[in-house]
Amino acid sequence: MSYYFAKTLTTGFDDAVHRTTEALKQEGFGIITEIDVKDTLKKKVNVDFRNYRILGACNPALAHEALQLEDKVGTMLPCNVVVQEIQPGSVEVAAIDPVASMAAIDNPRLKEAAAKVQGKLRKVIDSL
Repeated sequence: MSYYFAKTLTTGFDDAVHRTTEALKQEGFGIITEIDVKDTLKKKVNVDFRNYRILGACNPALAHEALQLEDKVGTMLPCNVVVQEIQPGSVEVAAIDPVASMAAIDNPRLKEAAAKVQGKLRKVIDSL
């Protein structure tokens, strides 16, 4: 089982980040964390790295539902979406598959909740 779903876009990096953020909003997600991996690696270990951004996406209603079903599920939140430049003009967007990530938790109701999130994240990736 794959732990993510992805799509490659023929566009610039900044446009891909913008389009991804907008698509997430359409499905009720906000970005609560944003990690610029390229900038962080340069500052912390003086390494040049490609454009790579990790967007921490959260749908508050679904996160609340999951936290009520399993109080430690916060260790797996938010849902990460990666936007990375493969080469100039080619950008991959990949989202975590919450069903795969929640497979380790033995809670059938949580698996149902994860399936709702999975459906929304698939819509995001498919819409790009």
